[in-house]
Amino acid sequence: QQPLIPGFSCMPSFKDLDLSAAMQANLAQLGFSKPTDIQARALPHCLAGRDVIAMAQTGSGKTAAFGIGLIESLKPKLFAVQGLVMCPTRELADQVAKALREMARAQENIKILTLCGGVSIGPQIGSLAHGAHIIVGTPGRIADHLRKGTLDLNRLTTLVLDEADRMLDMGFQDAMEEILGYTPKQRQTLMFSATWPESIRKLSAGFQQNPVDVRAEAQSANADIRELFYEIPAPERTRAIVSLLSEHQPASCLVFCSMKQQCDELAAELGAQGFSALALHGDLEQRERDSVLVRFANQSCQVLVATDVAARGLDIKALPLVINAEPARDPEVHTHRVGRTGRAGEAGLAVTLCSPAQGHKINRLETERGSQVTWGDTEILLSVPPQPVAPAMKTLCIAAGRKEKLRPGDVLGALTGEAGLNGKSVGKIDLFDFQCFVAVDAGQAKRAVKRLEDGKVKGRKLRVRLV
Repeated sequence: QQPLIPGFSCMPSFKDLDLSAAMQANLAQLGFSKPTDIQARALPHCLAGRDVIAMAQTGSGKTAAFGIGLIESLKPKLFAVQGLVMCPTRELADQVAKALREMARAQENIKILTLCGGVSIGPQIGSLAHGAHIIVGTPGRIADHLRKGTLDLNRLTTLVLDEADRMLDMGFQDAMEEILGYTPKQRQTLMFSATWPESIRKLSAGFQQNPVDVRAEAQSANADIRELFYEIPAPERTRAIVSLLSEHQPASCLVFCSMKQQCDELAAELGAQGFSALALHGDLEQRERDSVLVRFANQSCQVLVATDVAARGLDIKALPLVINAEPARDPEVHTHRVGRTGRAGEAGLAVTLCSPAQGHKINRLETERGSQVTWGDTEILLSVPPQPVAPAMKTLCIAAGRKEKLRPGDVLGALTGEAGLNGKSVGKIDLFDFQCFVAVDAGQAKRAVKRLEDGKVKGRKLRVRLV
């Protein structure tokens, strides 16, 4: 593991790094004052042009850890792809591209394009024809463009594999290796991963040259997370989850299952008992996935039932409760699951349900931690009566998006003007290329749909529906 920047006994500030004055000013404007652990450990090596393999959890500030160095190394006047960031999902690619655009304000006219599947390839080909400095995308679609000859990586200087372990989990290894064949041998390769399996070490050996091994402090020492374990017979698992939701009444709760079918079944069972629950896994179409994630993030759905792979990279800030429907396959995955709650100084609760036959997994977790877990009283838990709570918000879908030049301000204006809603009744607004989701107070939702259907958004009649 690498020490912090040589010469510093404590976490440095960004002013101590060898950054341009424009980048320093931009970081200050963005509210970046002190580097996170992963930024302090990785950034000096990224800026020095070294290959880096970094272990860091989601939410640790890793985008800036590779993004600042990537942008500082660009030649703005060279209109060719100089940076490529591969991400496992479109959501993560969108988040990374957004963060990079904010950091790139320090340079003039930096163009950043996203290339992801699930959307038409035609407009992407058109955008590529106009050139770009940085490409952020998913391996499948990037490989498609390389085969078609619509993407040229001959001038590439920096390659980033973000959440590399998850890309392997999702079966992207062949596509990743194919993409590497199109890149120059002399390049910087930065690999970020939340877990450290053998497959990642092999990937690094094949793609990187003498990489610096950087590891951020483990998230498991988060004092804001309380953990509880319950021994629950497998047939009582759903009842136990209903009891936990009824007892704690969380605004948002993430439930982890190991199989896609389990996600669908559990979400349906919770729905039948009056809880607002949706499933998230790899079999969902991109449009469905967008809708599910938007509704969970804007608090018009209380419970998200997800597989480990699907839940990686979720940008959910306040998550008071995480439930493991069964123990994770190993302690590292358990730590990653539990780290979803208790963020940004908020207190969080993580509950793990374990059947008698799965006790060995908890034994392994205790051995890894060097301490015993805390067990709750199963009988008391199962005695809690079901008490579903309706979500505070509902989601409207407007049939127009970025491509029609729709902006969040247009939607807010239509809702507070034409629809007559108080601004406080309008929640998160999520814009996609061809549609827009907006959260409104549940009690105002039908009225908002009716008013928008009868009125106009940005001077146009647009279709509106409750999701």
